[in-house]
Amino acid sequence: MNLMGNIIVNVLIAFLIGSLLLGFQRKVMARIQRRPGPPVIQHLLHTLKFYVKESSFPRTAAMPFYIAIAATLCGIWISAVIIGPVLEGSLLLFFGIYALHKIVEHNAGSSSGSPYGKLSCVRAVFSAAAEMPLFAVLAIIYLQTRKMIISDIIGYQSIHGPLLLKLPLAAMMFFVLILSKAPYSPFSITKGKDIISGYETEHFGVLRGYLMISESIAWYMLLWIFLTVFIGGLSLPLYILGMVIITTITAFINATTPMLNPNHSVAIQVILAFVGIAGSIVLMLVM
Repeated sequence: MNLMGNIIVNVLIAFLIGSLLLGFQRKVMARIQRRPGPPVIQHLLHTLKFYVKESSFPRTAAMPFYIAIAATLCGIWISAVIIGPVLEGSLLLFFGIYALHKIVEHNAGSSSGSPYGKLSCVRAVFSAAAEMPLFAVLAIIYLQTRKMIISDIIGYQSIHGPLLLKLPLAAMMFFVLILSKAPYSPFSITKGKDIISGYETEHFGVLRGYLMISESIAWYMLLWIFLTVFIGGLSLPLYILGMVIITTITAFINATTPMLNPNHSVAIQVILAFVGIAGSIVLMLVM
């Protein structure tokens, strides 16, 4: 298969599996809360639905930036698919894409002119202060493996075993990052119920469809990079199994934990990050 075909196939896989996983998460949360819940394909149906609905643009929107930012967010995560499953390239570049996602998330909120979007974009910057220490996981992985290329990290684990066993606290730090991006997460302050849908509040029609595609691909990619970096290269069925397990765990946490206010959310993530950093360094020195 040529490069372009490989990219298209992997993007479609990321979108479809990511959409089903987000629908599965809602289903699990509903069952835990003793509700029937929506069908597993609900997120996918919602995404497709927005492409046949009328698009509307608020008068307060900063055009054409308001339109471009939604498509840009989708393009960012497609780039992550290329760097990850397609090329197995730089882990540092992947995290750079995540950091860029935070910037675009901020701009998506500010470009609409909505007070809910503006509050969401402020929270996006605030939450970044908690997530940046989690990027120390990059340094921890490098100190352990001396590698930053995903394919090299996979090769290292094939010889020395999964990093999950050697760096469990670093894996915990990365899991907190995944949890913070899960819908209805206790750390999901950019889309709190008090601000409706956060930076997505004023996006309808095709633009909302772009945002939902990016959500699906982002969820798939965060789970993919976690499994790849801490367990190793897997076959697609094993990747799906691992993603289902992680999604189930996050669904349980989300269903049984109230959403934290911004101050508590940031404080807890920072504390967990520093515990993970200090603990991982101690474990590496001992081992």
